[in-house]
Amino acid sequence: MSFNNFELQPSILKAVKKCGYTEPTPIQKRAIPVILAGRDLVASAQTGTGKTAAFMLPILQMLSGEKRGRKGAPRVLVLSPTRELANQVTEATRTYGRFLGLKSAVILGGVSYKPQFKALSQPIDLVVGTPGRLIDHLERGSLDLSRLEVLVLDEADRMLDMGFKRDVERISSAAPESRQTLLFTATLDRSMEQFASRLLHRPERIDVAGRKLTLDAVEQRLYVADGLSHKKRLLEHMAAEKGLKRAIVFSATKRGADGLAKELRRLGHKAAALHGDMSQAARNRTMKDMRSGRVKLLVATDVAARGIDVTGISHVINFDMPQAAQDYVHRIGRTGRAGAGGIAVSFASGSDDALQLQRIERLIGKKLSRQEIPGLEPRNPLAPAVRNVRSFRPRRQKKRFSLGLKVNTGSKGKRRGRRIKIVK
Repeated sequence: MSFNNFELQPSILKAVKKCGYTEPTPIQKRAIPVILAGRDLVASAQTGTGKTAAFMLPILQMLSGEKRGRKGAPRVLVLSPTRELANQVTEATRTYGRFLGLKSAVILGGVSYKPQFKALSQPIDLVVGTPGRLIDHLERGSLDLSRLEVLVLDEADRMLDMGFKRDVERISSAAPESRQTLLFTATLDRSMEQFASRLLHRPERIDVAGRKLTLDAVEQRLYVADGLSHKKRLLEHMAAEKGLKRAIVFSATKRGADGLAKELRRLGHKAAALHGDMSQAARNRTMKDMRSGRVKLLVATDVAARGIDVTGISHVINFDMPQAAQDYVHRIGRTGRAGAGGIAVSFASGSDDALQLQRIERLIGKKLSRQEIPGLEPRNPLAPAVRNVRSFRPRRQKKRFSLGLKVNTGSKGKRRGRRIKIVK
C-alpha cells in the first residue's frame, strides 16, 4: 500500500515524497481513511509510530479544499500537553503542507503574546497550542472557536497526567458540537475512556501496538531523596560506580541538564548535556562523543533523547521523574537491549514524584524495588501522593488587549459525521 491509495492532493503527496516516506505506517493505514470520512476517532499508539502524519495528512486534505476562515477563527485546533510537542506538530504541519500555502500559528505559554496576537488578527487555517495559553486567548477574545471543524487532542493521556483535564473541557465547550474530534493517546485506561466519552461522538477506535519494550532484562530501582542536594549526592555516588559503563541521565528541564552536566564534569566525570536549545551540529558532536566513549554520562531531556539509539547503555538514571508514566517506559527501554542486562534508577522526592510513581507502577504492573545507599539514606519517607488539579478561581479583571472577537460558548445541535471532499 502507498500514500496514493488515500487519494490525497498532489501537493500533499509531493511533500510526503520529499520526506522520504514510501509506505504508510499501521496507524496511518487505519486512521487516515477514518479521518477522511469525517468520523471521530480514539487512537491508541505509541510515540514514533507516525501518529502526527496520521492526523495531519487528512486534515491538510480538508484544509486544501476550501477557503480560509475569518480572523482569529481557525478551522483546525491541535492541543498538545507541552511546548516541545506543540513545536514538533507545528514543524510537521509546515513540512507536510509546504506546497499548500496554508496559514498556521503556534500558541504557547512562556513566550510573548505579541506575535500570537498578530497571527490571530488574520484569517487562519490551523492553530497548534498548549491548553493554558489557549484559555488565555479565549478569555481575551483573540481566539474564536465558533467555526472550528476539527479538534485534535494529541497525547491526551499526558494532558490528563499534567492536570489539564478541565482546560481541555473548557476549550472543547467553546467549539461547535458538530466538530470532528480526534484523540490520540499512548495509554487507554478507564479514566481515558470516560474522558473520551464526554468529548467524542460515536468514535471509531484504533489500537496500534508500538515497538514492544522488553523490561524483563532491566533491573528497576527506586531511591527516595530528601531534596535536590540529596539527589545530587546519590547521582555522584552512582556515577563513580565501576559497573556504570555508559548512562543516560534524564532531567526535566534544559537548564537542569546543563547544570548537572557541568557539575559532573567538575567532579571529573565525562559528561555532556543534550537538549532542544542546542544546535544540530552541537547535538551531532555530543552523540558522536557518546558513541566513541568520550562521553560516559549523557544528561538529556525527554524530547532531546527521542530517536537516540546508542548501544551499550548500562544505566538509565531518572534524576527527575518523567511527567507521564509512558515516558518512563521509553526512558528505561534504552538499556537492557540486545540480550544485555541493564539498570534503571529513579529518584523520588516529594508528593508530585509520589503521584508519578503510582502511575508508573500501575502502568508496568509492579512495584519498583526500594533501595538505599549506606550513608546516603533519606531522613524522611516519601510524602503521600497529591493529585495535581489546577485551580479555577475567577481571575481578577485586568485591562487586556483585545481584538474585539467574541468567545463562542458552544453551539448546540445534533452531531453528525462529515465526509471530506477529495480534490483530485
